[in-house]
Amino acid sequence: MKNSKKINLGSGKDIKKDYLNIDSVKLNGVDLVLNLNKYPWPLKSDYFEEIYADNILEHLDSIIKPMEEIWRVSTNKARIIIKVPSFPGVNSAADPTHKQFFTYTSLDYFRKEDNLNYYSKARFKIINKKLIFHNYLKFFNWFFNLSEKMQKFHHLFLSNFIPSQSLYFELETIK
Repeated sequence: MKNSKKINLGSGKDIKKDYLNIDSVKLNGVDLVLNLNKYPWPLKSDYFEEIYADNILEHLDSIIKPMEEIWRVSTNKARIIIKVPSFPGVNSAADPTHKQFFTYTSLDYFRKEDNLNYYSKARFKIINKKLIFHNYLKFFNWFFNLSEKMQKFHHLFLSNFIPSQSLYFELETIK
């Protein structure tokens, strides 16, 4: 196994150089075959400085358990990048292997300052959030990501009418 301090979680065929590429299937370039629904993951605690999870968390049985494992294996102030389909966007429910749905506020549960999370010690600072729209609606990428207020307005009042395609989160581990 690589000694990289970075993880590409659920890499699939998107193999990243200088990352530990993890997937549930042994594809070319995958360094570690791992069932991410089995806990704890066989990875060192407090070791990884960056974790990249692109369209993987929605396939897992839980949101809380993998976030706890991401927190456990990452160092304090580690950079966590998460990309997921956005609910109520069509991509969130179109794939029959999707088990979880994410909204603009789903990861707020893990923020220290909101004190919403009673059942897990995993905590993250949200550095950045973005709404990502389909290419036909890419003007909205700029418009709704102008500010957090615009993102919240979209989430609360427009997401059912003009759904985003996906969500981008950049987090920092808090220990």
